[in-house]
Amino acid sequence: MNPKSAVNPYIFFTGRCEEAIEFYRTAIGAEPLMLVRYKDAPPGALPPGCPPESQNQVMHARLRIGDTMFMLSDGPGSGKYDGFSLSLTAPTPADAERSFAALSAGGRVDMPLAKTFFSAAFGMLTDRFGVKWMVLAGPPA
Repeated sequence: MNPKSAVNPYIFFTGRCEEAIEFYRTAIGAEPLMLVRYKDAPPGALPPGCPPESQNQVMHARLRIGDTMFMLSDGPGSGKYDGFSLSLTAPTPADAERSFAALSAGGRVDMPLAKTFFSAAFGMLTDRFGVKWMVLAGPPA
């Protein structure tokens, strides 16, 4: 793995993400760095089955607590978005492809690695131990 890769927890709150952000901000000084709602995604970019009532929910948020970065979302009401995942950010699409292939060996690909509006490569998998991973690389080219 490239030494410039990073792994962060990615927590899904099923409709309570903003509440969680405010709780962590006041309880332990979490610093909100980013918040994007589903309605802010480009046309056609939402996952299949994203219900209309999800439009004002949090698609992606990022917080910092001390030196630790973690990401949060409401998830669009699908079974793929519950609990937590580990998010592996690779410096290049080639690094993302290698990591995705290695992590998915003996596991299950939940969303194939592909270019998205927010990343040059993004995919989701469950490894052979049942751990959910989101693998991505840089901004779209």
